[in-house]
Amino acid sequence: MMHGPELRQDLVSHDWIVISDFKGKPHEFNRDKARSVTSLDKCPFEERHTSPLLLFPKDSDWSLQVFENKFPAFIPSGTCSHIFSRGPYRVAQGIGHHELVVTRNHQADFGDLPQQAAEEVFQAFQERYRKFLKNRCISYVAMFHNWGPLAGASVYHPHYQIIAIPIVPPDVEHSLVGSTSYFKKHRECVHCAMIRWELEQKSRIVYENEEAVVFAPFASRSSFELRIFPKEHLPYFETTQERTLGYVAEALREAIHRLKTKLHDPDYNFFIHTSPVRNRKRYGHYHWHIEILPKLSTFAGFELGTGIDINPTDPDYAAQALR
Repeated sequence: MMHGPELRQDLVSHDWIVISDFKGKPHEFNRDKARSVTSLDKCPFEERHTSPLLLFPKDSDWSLQVFENKFPAFIPSGTCSHIFSRGPYRVAQGIGHHELVVTRNHQADFGDLPQQAAEEVFQAFQERYRKFLKNRCISYVAMFHNWGPLAGASVYHPHYQIIAIPIVPPDVEHSLVGSTSYFKKHRECVHCAMIRWELEQKSRIVYENEEAVVFAPFASRSSFELRIFPKEHLPYFETTQERTLGYVAEALREAIHRLKTKLHDPDYNFFIHTSPVRNRKRYGHYHWHIEILPKLSTFAGFELGTGIDINPTDPDYAAQALR
């Protein structure tokens, strides 16, 4: 455990983070109000979609379905998006795809799903991802989950999102650049180095199984941030074997369940970072993973004005509390 505030630099992004362990204990994260639950008769996700892109199983008694978002952030087109100039600015059309992955149970968020249902979410992610690999207009596929209004969820019923876009997102680009820089210097995957060190130290490990590990990052950006990695070096989410995906799904279920029980069911986001769709051979040094960010604090003037996040919870303490 640390004593007093400490600046820590993220090994991949090289961003500086302030760990200021003066507050941020689990009992302090009580929710202000209960999450609003939509009644079943008003829920838009209760019925089978008329034209699902994917359905598990393929009958009326479905457990998971994938369909296009009615209000997409990116829209499909018969042409690719091209970057052009508008005065001093660069602009590109918002061409892409925006899909929803909906599980059947109105109440069961990922941490409450049975293992088989959790694995189906990852199978759906992977099957749709492979479809986008064939689309020359797509550069990156973002897969994520928003749980609760503070995390941006507009519908209560648990659902997951897939957005295929024509650019590589800035946060992913920073991760790729940092990983490449580390590999060129050390001839080793930076995430493998972190995993090895965390497993040796053990102080920030929250959970592990045969093929996956959950830990609080040494330079956590926010309270109780967690990351989940397959232990094996795997650059590409879409080629990961079904067995490994099962272990990762189990680790994600366990991590979210512990956040729910220890931190009074906070809103949160989780998302997958993986190698881009295009120029795949360039990213063999990358290591796909999942990041979970509970919504427990708000960025204020220092964070917004400097780009340096202040995390009020020592990651060592966070891991200990969640264990």
